[in-house]
Amino acid sequence: MDKNSWIGLLLIMAILFGWSYFTRPSEEEIQRYRQQQDSIARVEQQRAVEAEIRKAEAAEQAQLATAESSDSAINEMLRKQYGEFAEFATGNRKFYIIENDVMRLKFTNLGGRLASVELKDYETFDSLPVVLFDGDSTIFNISFFAQNRRIETGKLFFTPSQNIETPNVGSDSLVVSFDLNLTDSRSLQFIYTIYPDRYAIGFNVKMHNLSNLIPAKSNNYLTLNWETYAKRLEKGIKWETMNSTIAYRYFGDDVEQLNENSDSDSEEINTRLHWVSYKQQFFNNTLIAKNGFSGAVLKQQKVLTGDKYVKHFASEISIPYDGHTDENIEMEMFFGPNHFKTLKKLDIGLQNIIPLGRSIFRWVNVGVVIPTFNFLGRFIDNYGIIILIMTILIKLVLFPLTYKSYKSTGMMSALKPEIDKLNEKYQKQEDAMKKQQAMMDLYKRAGINPMGGCLPMLLQMPLLIAMFRFFPASIELRHESFLWVDDLSTYDAILNLPFSIPFYGDHVSLFCLLMTIVNIIYIKMSGQTNTSSQQMPGMKMMMYMMPVLMLFWFNDYAAALSYYYFVSLLITIIQTYVIRRSINTNDVLEKLKTAQVKKTPQKSRFQKRMEEMAKQRGIKLPK
Repeated sequence: MDKNSWIGLLLIMAILFGWSYFTRPSEEEIQRYRQQQDSIARVEQQRAVEAEIRKAEAAEQAQLATAESSDSAINEMLRKQYGEFAEFATGNRKFYIIENDVMRLKFTNLGGRLASVELKDYETFDSLPVVLFDGDSTIFNISFFAQNRRIETGKLFFTPSQNIETPNVGSDSLVVSFDLNLTDSRSLQFIYTIYPDRYAIGFNVKMHNLSNLIPAKSNNYLTLNWETYAKRLEKGIKWETMNSTIAYRYFGDDVEQLNENSDSDSEEINTRLHWVSYKQQFFNNTLIAKNGFSGAVLKQQKVLTGDKYVKHFASEISIPYDGHTDENIEMEMFFGPNHFKTLKKLDIGLQNIIPLGRSIFRWVNVGVVIPTFNFLGRFIDNYGIIILIMTILIKLVLFPLTYKSYKSTGMMSALKPEIDKLNEKYQKQEDAMKKQQAMMDLYKRAGINPMGGCLPMLLQMPLLIAMFRFFPASIELRHESFLWVDDLSTYDAILNLPFSIPFYGDHVSLFCLLMTIVNIIYIKMSGQTNTSSQQMPGMKMMMYMMPVLMLFWFNDYAAALSYYYFVSLLITIIQTYVIRRSINTNDVLEKLKTAQVKKTPQKSRFQKRMEEMAKQRGIKLPK
């Protein structure tokens, strides 16, 4: 790198740090921003418990009405508001715990719904149980019109079945129900089927003799309002937020999702849907319809205050309603990890919410990387060792493709004295074309194709990009330690900074740093024989800028990914060094001396055929 390039680089860095320094907010602005954020936090909290506040106010008004009015007046007021459902508008809220091998489920009679789901086999980054959602931060409510009144099941008290007191699910499945028995012949039921060792539970909505009360003419569909605040579960909240979104699948078709990188996004879907999933980095809550949903309005909002939640998800899902005497809406709920094999077993395409890349990159992950990773996991407990073995296997498989590239690099290194002579001979700018021609002639006489290593490098790119997607998305690496890393699925901070560096962060990831150092060494080795970088100092500077950019980019990424690239680059350096040492410099130089400068090129079959065709037609070709 010449003097001007260094000066330019230093100026760019000075401008970046100067801009961040002089544009930083003042103490007064920071204080005002904090006050604003506190205000927003209060608003968010208010929204989170809005339903409960309304219930509390209704209960308080009912108590005041009890003191001032007769029981008959209260009943009349409730009947005007709820009609036939009036008797279920009051009651005492109760909770019921049911456990299977993998989950702890908390139900409530208010709304007849799940109030909380805890996964037994997982912990948060701060060693707390993984609770996917909790009562007051979640709304799960089916609404419809009955007798010209809007009825919301979330405001009604259901009667649980007697076996709800069963604390655990045995070897067989457990079926519990929450009932609204309007009369002996009219009822609305929410039926849940909990299996011993599954993250999925059955959820059926049964209506008996409600077609006159809830006519299909005014209710072509039932509306399911589902809202939740996605809890923060991982150390890297920035990365977790970027990988949290609402995903959905068209019935029998592709999986789509809202923009996970946007602070807010929404989508109105008027097409039949198979399922809707609230996806986080490593876990998901999914609602599945056996016969499909009619459509949905999906919304997500990034939570900008505090670090308890990452995003707010809200859905208005349309459930088909035919108004039959016996209406049975079959659904299923999944609460569990984004584990590829587990999701694939469901056979509904839910495994596609795992961000393994698209097209060929996903195929490489699904067809090659994941099976290899799972196979090694059967015999080895340490995932750091598994990654090391996988890296070595990948380099061995790719070696036949990359050998030609390494050999070409080694032979070009042997020609460095000759290249230096050409650089001295053609120093002027106007001699650049002559210099390039002389270089090509030199490579031709030595039997080197300078572009010969490009194709093998391109062929291995799909695997490199596939690994870039695989490691951050692998729940198997979550909370797995290796060397100084306590969690391979997130960054390995060996030093927490008292300040935040723009575009870098407030910590130093060691594997990321090691990867950058090894990358610079490899570029230096390659640059010694790279003629384009020698001819264009600006190109050489750009080559060294790439590792610096990767240092900023990968600082928040999974330590497993930086570790993989670090080992891969280290093996590449060793392979390059060994191949270079195996090349006899004297043989290459001797070949140059004995090679003919001018050599009549042999005609290809195509040229010979064209000449024969020209002779047959009487066309004279120029010599």
